[in-house]
Amino acid sequence: QVQLVESGGGLVQAGGSLRLSCAASGIIFSIYTMNWYRQAPGKQRELVAAITTSGSTNYADSVKGRFTISRDNAKNTVYLQMNSLKPEDTAVYYCNVQMVFQTAWGQGTQVTVSS
Repeated sequence: QVQLVESGGGLVQAGGSLRLSCAASGIIFSIYTMNWYRQAPGKQRELVAAITTSGSTNYADSVKGRFTISRDNAKNTVYLQMNSLKPEDTAVYYCNVQMVFQTAWGQGTQVTVSS
């Protein structure tokens, strides 16, 4: 059974930083692209960042230059380093993996940025 467990969320002032982690189990982690999504109150869930098996990355325009996604295949973990946080980054952040026959989501971690 695939499990994704996020951690690292919290309350931070604008301009601050947080590092999210997502530990995966039940999958061959190294063969999948890993994604971070977020959902703010009243808004649709949106893709924030993705990292492929080769380490190529992709970011939403709103976070480019501020967020960095990385992965450690030895630890089955994907990270999201978030710098220069803004109040509009406030959301629940979810880890995601899309496999051939299944899509898995973590439970989410709340990030709140105060102005």
